[in-house]
Amino acid sequence: MPVPFVFRLRDRFGPVQVGNVWGDSGVTGYIAVCEADRCGWSSEYSSYAAACIAARNHRCRIPQH
Repeated sequence: MPVPFVFRLRDRFGPVQVGNVWGDSGVTGYIAVCEADRCGWSSEYSSYAAACIAARNHRCRIPQH
C-alpha cells in the first residue's frame, strides 16, 4: 500500500504556499505551490530557504484570451 502524500503549510507569499512534504520514500522535502486560477505552478526543493526564494520570485504566466 502506498504512503499518502502529506503536505503541511509553513508559510505563504501572495498566492504561493510553502510547506513540508513527506513522499513515498519517507524523505522530507519542501514544496512551493501557486493557488492562482489556471496557473498550475509547483516545485519541490530540498531546503526551506530555496522554496521560499522560489515562492517570493514566482510570477504567474496565465495565458490571456
